[in-house]
Amino acid sequence: MSIVSMVLVALIALLHLYILWFEMFAWTSRGPRVFTQFPEDLFEPTRAMAANQGLYNGFLAAGLLWSLFISDAHWQKNIALCFLLFVLVAGIYGAATASRKILLVQAVPAAVAIASLLFL
Repeated sequence: MSIVSMVLVALIALLHLYILWFEMFAWTSRGPRVFTQFPEDLFEPTRAMAANQGLYNGFLAAGLLWSLFISDAHWQKNIALCFLLFVLVAGIYGAATASRKILLVQAVPAAVAIASLLFL
């Protein structure tokens, strides 16, 4: 994997670690400021749901970080590609169902990283 690809994978992993933290630990405190269209009184009742989503984002981050430590170049690329595809699909689905902003925050960076893996 090229240095550019590794940096992109690491940045996307860090983004998903931030999302994990946000959804698992800051949903009720920071959530109302981030998701202003969501009624404020629903943050507490949806805390467990958000934490579950955060856990899944943690799994994405773990897979991406794992790929950086694989010594076999072929498998490193394949594992990174697999988890980046998961991120891309989640970003597209999130953009279609929750907020178009997710396309820019999650799906586009994943697509750029996938392109770097395939073409660099």
